[in-house]
Amino acid sequence: MLDIRSLSMEFGKKSLFQKVDLILLPTQRYGVVGANGTGKSTFLKILAGEESSTQGSVEKAKNLSVGILKQDHFRYEENRLIDVVIRGNAILWNALTEKEKILDKHDFTEADGYRLSELEETIMHQGGYEAEVVAKNLLIGLGIVEKYHTGPLSALSGGYKLRVLLAQVLFQKPDIMLLDEPTNHLDIISIAWLEEFLRTTFKGLLIFISHDRGFLNNLSTNILDIDYDTVLDYPGNYEKFCITKEERLRLKQSELKNQEKKIEALQSFVDRFGAKASKAAQAASRQKMIDRIELVEIKDSNIFKPYFHFSPQKSSGKYVIKVENLHKKFDDRILLKDVSFNINRGDKCAIIGPNGIGKSTLLKILLAEIHSDHGHYEWSDTVQVGYFAQDYRTQLPPEQTVWQWMENTIAAPAQEIRKVLGQVLFRGDDVHKKISALSGGESARLIMAKLILEKHNVLIFDEPTNHLDLESIDALIEAIQKFPGAVLFVSHSRYFIDHISTRVLSLSEQYGVQNYLGNYHDYLSQYGKDYLASG
Repeated sequence: MLDIRSLSMEFGKKSLFQKVDLILLPTQRYGVVGANGTGKSTFLKILAGEESSTQGSVEKAKNLSVGILKQDHFRYEENRLIDVVIRGNAILWNALTEKEKILDKHDFTEADGYRLSELEETIMHQGGYEAEVVAKNLLIGLGIVEKYHTGPLSALSGGYKLRVLLAQVLFQKPDIMLLDEPTNHLDIISIAWLEEFLRTTFKGLLIFISHDRGFLNNLSTNILDIDYDTVLDYPGNYEKFCITKEERLRLKQSELKNQEKKIEALQSFVDRFGAKASKAAQAASRQKMIDRIELVEIKDSNIFKPYFHFSPQKSSGKYVIKVENLHKKFDDRILLKDVSFNINRGDKCAIIGPNGIGKSTLLKILLAEIHSDHGHYEWSDTVQVGYFAQDYRTQLPPEQTVWQWMENTIAAPAQEIRKVLGQVLFRGDDVHKKISALSGGESARLIMAKLILEKHNVLIFDEPTNHLDLESIDALIEAIQKFPGAVLFVSHSRYFIDHISTRVLSLSEQYGVQNYLGNYHDYLSQYGKDYLASG
């Protein structure tokens, strides 16, 4: 259990939350939500004891262990993946390390023998003899194949290194687990595995941040909402939270309206009869009633929804692209084999499959950023393609301001640029922020502003929701649904795909390429395999 008392946090003049009182219960799973920049990650760090609050305290029993997902893989670059995971249990790891040192000694003493016996007992008690098997199963569940398990962490890409650190926290089996965006860099199969593991296997208190609506809905028993300068606990999953929060606001607004009507009626009587001696006592009584009324306080929300609107300069022709028998391999590994499909104007094509299967590679081939080994594709002459890359931050020069980059990149009137920046929540002096100071979500919205102003008739998105908050994801879904042109997109978010796709292109080693002309639900009924829900 975590007992949070009068917790407040401020950065300079900015208040994140004030006087928060919460009791977080064992076995519950709390999803933390709020707009970008409202303090979700800071809140988790305070709970973990890694950051100090401005005021208040967080209390827990001394015997309870806390595990937090840390992005410090640089510490373990030369360690075996298995060892990085087992390090999650510090008692076990220290015992194993000391045992190895004793066994490596040339002058083995009687004291060493006694110590070795103590270490063996610790190792057995901590599950040390099953540790490698448990660690391997965690790594496999998170999508890291066995051939890498005994190699160094440095052999993996950044996203896969974070998976190893996630496995380390899961291996620790802490009493309280804190996870900040654990589904980032996971593919659809690994997300489903993690969701199931946390829901059925982990028995402690879980507090996690996520922008994945499906993950929040399927996993949360409670939602902690950081908004209105506080943190409130809503029982239920994210869907129930949205309904309850809206109802609470509506009730407050209704109560405030009734109070204002009552004050208006009382004040009317005071104004009318306050000067008349015969009514003076009654007027004074009503004035006291006015003075005693405490108006319902409705604070300003921290949550703002951007407005995305993709409108093509001119429409494309009916056919957009034809792809025939594309092949691509790297070294000895075949990524794409016999990939063929056509896209027409208005199609919203979801490209799904596990990480490393070639989804981003396929997009880059179609954008002529890399070459296929053989096969052919042809864009219509009428097509103008806009691209949201997975590594979009590499397009943004950190030394420039938001306004400088937009002016240098977009051929549009200054007034139009400012209008669109305002729609994606860069308002007032925000346009003079250095790009280096932008959060991941702000950077993503800046790229969206560029795409809006460029007025393409075909849009390609590679994992666009990774750093967007839930409100921005909803805004993007609405914009893509209304966009009259063709859209190709890669995503691991079931919710995002469910609400957009009219076509599904599924890539998998087991089934090859499945090209389905219909929406995602139709695809599931046809193939009976939900790659977004199970491995």
